[in-house]
Amino acid sequence: MAIAHQTDPAAYQLGTDENREFLKAAGEDLLAFGHNFPAPNGGSLWLNADGTTDPSHGVETWITSRMAHVYSMGAMLGHPGSEELADAALKGLIGPLHDDENGGWYPQVFLDGTHVPGKVCYAHAFVMLAASSALLAGRPGAKALLDEAVDTFLKRFWREDEGLTVDMWNTEFTELDPYRGINANMHTTEAFLALADVLKDESFRDKAGRIIGHVAGWAENNQWRIPEHFSADWQPQLEYNADHKDDQFKPYGATPGHGIEWARLITQYALSSKSIDEAGKKRLIDVAEHLFDRAVKDGWGTCEGGKPGLAYTTDWNGVPVVTDRMHWTLAEGINTSATLAKVTGKDEYREWYARFWQYADDCVIDHKLGSWFHQLDLNNKVIGTVWPGKSDLYHAFQSTLIARLDPAVSVAPALKARVDGIAAAPGANATARQLHFDIGRFPANVAWAIMSCM
Repeated sequence: MAIAHQTDPAAYQLGTDENREFLKAAGEDLLAFGHNFPAPNGGSLWLNADGTTDPSHGVETWITSRMAHVYSMGAMLGHPGSEELADAALKGLIGPLHDDENGGWYPQVFLDGTHVPGKVCYAHAFVMLAASSALLAGRPGAKALLDEAVDTFLKRFWREDEGLTVDMWNTEFTELDPYRGINANMHTTEAFLALADVLKDESFRDKAGRIIGHVAGWAENNQWRIPEHFSADWQPQLEYNADHKDDQFKPYGATPGHGIEWARLITQYALSSKSIDEAGKKRLIDVAEHLFDRAVKDGWGTCEGGKPGLAYTTDWNGVPVVTDRMHWTLAEGINTSATLAKVTGKDEYREWYARFWQYADDCVIDHKLGSWFHQLDLNNKVIGTVWPGKSDLYHAFQSTLIARLDPAVSVAPALKARVDGIAAAPGANATARQLHFDIGRFPANVAWAIMSCM
């Protein structure tokens, strides 16, 4: 049964018992919704609006990796069936999505065995994230998958001399596309921070920091609107995709949701890095605040004639271009406002957190069929021109967790530390499985004390 609409405003307020219960219920709803995703030979099929699958998409590496990541965390929480679902996703990464001849992973494989050509950095970054989470969850084959994913990524996509990643090869890894993009580098940063936490290898955190240094500089020099698209020598291409403004992965202009998402990742790096001093940490958190502020000023409720919501893209003066609201931008708004509220103590972020959750509850959560609507128009009517159905759970599910976790640690390691810490607390009889998602049942000061002792 889908989650009910909340009637108490306290459910949207960071740190309240009501909010923790709301997050728990929202997370359980998402995990329950996704149970049908496995393809016959492994991997994740695209989910329709009702939770059935659309075989016409085949299986895609980025979606499969996200579902492996989500259900690995579900396994940590004891959500019934999560182990088998995580394994079904991993089966796709180890099996049909893997290119046994050339190495790496195909972007997409159809059920007849044919595949989309090319090797995409964005997808390979998610393979690393998925394998690291699966390793934490103790899933079979995760360590070998992670080892290969890291080796392939560092060999094919990471450029040590530049401190950035390339974007796309041909299938055989013999021809490199000249396009360079920030989206792939953002999810590389996410994956590198996770690898640093899971493998206890600070070299990955330092690599993430190098990417962040570039992004912070580009943003500051562009009124805190991050250039998304670049030439092979990393010159911004501000008019890229001007004729395809609503592209799923490479839209024209600035993407407020990415500014918000970068703000959280930059804050995580600032809190966790051992390579920067306190002044450097404060400077990065200031960068994160500027990015968040610019994104919400440009994107939230600014569409003429429209209703509240985050516009998908704006031009370089902050005027909305694609006025549709994508669910992932809202999820990242929830995550980052919670993170900045914890780190800065400022009430404005708590207010944004409550505003985002109320909007999610009013407009984005599907209270009839479950999960979240993936795309709305400027009047908050559900549409599917860019994101038909409800392809996966990644952004929405993480938004039910991050507010309750250590902002200095990646999501899956922070979740495992908290669940294990609560289970091991003196006098606690519950096991991680028995907690069944109730990681918010301790007061915040107790939970933080538990985590600080690990």
